[in-house]
Amino acid sequence: MSDDINKKVINIFSRHNSELPPVNNERVKFYAGFNYVKLLKDSNGNKFNAESLVKYSKTCHYIVRVMRELDGEVVLYNYDVPNDDLFKFLKSFEENTLDGKIIEIEKYFPEGLA
Repeated sequence: MSDDINKKVINIFSRHNSELPPVNNERVKFYAGFNYVKLLKDSNGNKFNAESLVKYSKTCHYIVRVMRELDGEVVLYNYDVPNDDLFKFLKSFEENTLDGKIIEIEKYFPEGLA
């Protein structure tokens, strides 16, 4: 997904106020405890292509920064998590297989894959 779309969505959430009218028919909605905005087209006005999105997702990795206390000191662990394993990684915190506090999740593309 392009940075333009990400910035647009972030702007919609930061503008979110029940008194504001929707911009470009985009409304912030709420489901399962989270706000969301449904996107129908990319920043160029093209409809999304499922095959292209799946191909893109396969190249994406995340650096997940986890804070822990170790011997009285605060330390950060940086995990390299492929897109397909992100939910499994997050679930391991819920199941107490991993512990700590997730500080940040940053998307990146390993060299040679993109």
